[in-house]
Amino acid sequence: MQFFSYLSDDDVRFVHEASLEILEETGLIVRNEKARRRFAEHGARVDHATELVRIPPAVVENYRKMVPATITLRGRDPAFDVTFPRKLPVIATASSAPDIVDPVTGQARRATSADIARIAHIVNHLDAIDLFSISTLADDAPADQFSLTRFYAALKNCIKPVRTSVYSIREAEQVLRLGELIAGSPEAFRERPFINFGYCAIVSPLTMDFDSTETLMYFAEKGVTAYGTIAPMGGLSTPLSMAGMLTIMNAEWLAACVLAQMSRGGTAQIYNFLPVFADMRDGAYAPGAIEVGMVNSAVCQMARFYNVPAGGYLGLTNSKVADAQAGFEKGMSPLLGALSGVDFIVMAGLQDALMSFDFGQLMIDHEIAAMIKHVRGGFGFSRESASVDEIKRTGPAGMFASNPQTLERMKSATFMPDLADRQLREKWVLEGSSSIHQRALNRALEILSTPNAHAIDAATDARIRQAFPGIVAGDSVAQEGWARIDVGAKRPGRERRVNRRVRAG
Repeated sequence: MQFFSYLSDDDVRFVHEASLEILEETGLIVRNEKARRRFAEHGARVDHATELVRIPPAVVENYRKMVPATITLRGRDPAFDVTFPRKLPVIATASSAPDIVDPVTGQARRATSADIARIAHIVNHLDAIDLFSISTLADDAPADQFSLTRFYAALKNCIKPVRTSVYSIREAEQVLRLGELIAGSPEAFRERPFINFGYCAIVSPLTMDFDSTETLMYFAEKGVTAYGTIAPMGGLSTPLSMAGMLTIMNAEWLAACVLAQMSRGGTAQIYNFLPVFADMRDGAYAPGAIEVGMVNSAVCQMARFYNVPAGGYLGLTNSKVADAQAGFEKGMSPLLGALSGVDFIVMAGLQDALMSFDFGQLMIDHEIAAMIKHVRGGFGFSRESASVDEIKRTGPAGMFASNPQTLERMKSATFMPDLADRQLREKWVLEGSSSIHQRALNRALEILSTPNAHAIDAATDARIRQAFPGIVAGDSVAQEGWARIDVGAKRPGRERRVNRRVRAG
């Protein structure tokens, strides 16, 4: 399949060589002393006083070639493991919103572990969503179990691959112990490690922080599935040009990739980015901007140059509700990514610049994800599908609707949406003039009103609760007061809390 591209082969080579030049001559600040020592031991020039690390091109080239061509993210049920690149992109929920749009009141509130459990339950039923990147934080988490709480509520209820980041190695070890308890033993978990982590070791421009860099090395050393994301902000932490952003991001990805390989050769990676330009009118964070998709298109080209999977946070929105703005922001960038050959898309469920999750938005985004996969599935052109004989038999002024071939293809030839309305206006009005968000919330409630057949068994859960006293309930139960919306009803006004806290990756 040929993919859309912005860059020529010479452009791609220039970005690569410019990145090598930056890493050799300008270098980057590395806050973590262990990482600086590791860079030095493997051929980088390190000034511990200034924390500056310069990496010669030969060193970069040696280690970046160790990155495998594929990565596998595993779920609790091996039937849902995903290895990519593959023909269809792997699509995940977006992660770590501090707030949730309450399905009862329509107002934003702090998210809890119960919300994570509900989302995990729903994700099992969404065929176009391959991976649960834990969508929210958990405001009710015990102080010493923050990441454990999020992973527990997710893994207890979801059999697909689950991932998010942690703040420290202590948290990572808690979560890995959780995996061992679910698997039945440390040996069983090592044989099939079904927990996946993320990290953001790079703080643009050209800085590696302490804690995330520590986890990067830890995950690589232990052979734990994890990948990094670089999230620059054009005009603030990168040049205010797409080419300039791409060049500095590429240098940063190479630096993090090289450290992972120095920690353990053959550590799988994703060339994964959230490239956001600030709205320079007021500095606003704008993940819904079309430039996110445009830069990601170039990221796909760089990933193919390095022979590694390409990923991106696409389909995000600055809209606070599931409106037309959310629709075009959530549709355009993922579609551009799909046409550009992206392998991994993080997109579903979040609104308001990654600050809030909405159950209805998740269901709508699932429909967008299914359409994206339909597009990437291809045209299906063949001599048979060109239907020349059928056209001849039917002839001028004929009707194809009654042909056997039409009946055979009616469920496969075109995409059939579950939520999008295609009725005549008159019928739509007679049935209450419902919005897609109303229909989406009703569908989410239908799923949650059915017991979760994929929840972990009682004996396994008892082992977990014994190992981690005080852990949250983690059960998926429909929120009290959440009822089916009559199709003509209006939703309550939505309000957004002013107070925000820093998101986990």
